[in-house]
Amino acid sequence: MRAILIALALAGLCQAARAGDISSAYTDLDSKKDCVTYAQAAEGDGDWADLACSGYRGYPVLIAYDDARESLFYGFPPGGDMTSVWESFSGFNSSAAKVEWRIETNGDKAVPFAVIHRRTIGDAEDQNKSTDVLLVAKVGQMDARDSCTVGLVLATGNPQANDQARKLADEKARTFACGKDRHTVIGNVPAFGRVDN
Repeated sequence: MRAILIALALAGLCQAARAGDISSAYTDLDSKKDCVTYAQAAEGDGDWADLACSGYRGYPVLIAYDDARESLFYGFPPGGDMTSVWESFSGFNSSAAKVEWRIETNGDKAVPFAVIHRRTIGDAEDQNKSTDVLLVAKVGQMDARDSCTVGLVLATGNPQANDQARKLADEKARTFACGKDRHTVIGNVPAFGRVDN
């Protein structure tokens, strides 16, 4: 009898492990091909634009560009002004053309819960120098429209960066409380946070 109970318990654990499989999917992010500009600066009103871009299976990516800096929001945004969710590096920066979505699959339901997105940050003192960082963000869901940075992983000179970013995404993104929890930083990354230009 005890052997049967142990076998059933092990079978249940194996099924539970399969029920929440985590995998990656990749999407392109080319602001000229994959995005629509829905607001931008008028002549003489600075250098800013807001873009809505295709993401993963209906989950959009929003880009707020301002003075050679980008703030990205992944998933379903809150209504109204996006100023409250602006996050970026203080140095001039840009995002890579490929987004990695971390997806949890339960049966036939696949939900993206995090993204890993490479960002390149310029060096204010040397225009020929830059630093790459993997930004890990929570994906805004339809019922809880919060997306924010969960962590930053130095990618320049770090061969473990991808593994570290995936581990961070898988362990923290689903339970991360935007506006309350502090993001994790791995390595010496450039200054990051709310930027008022």
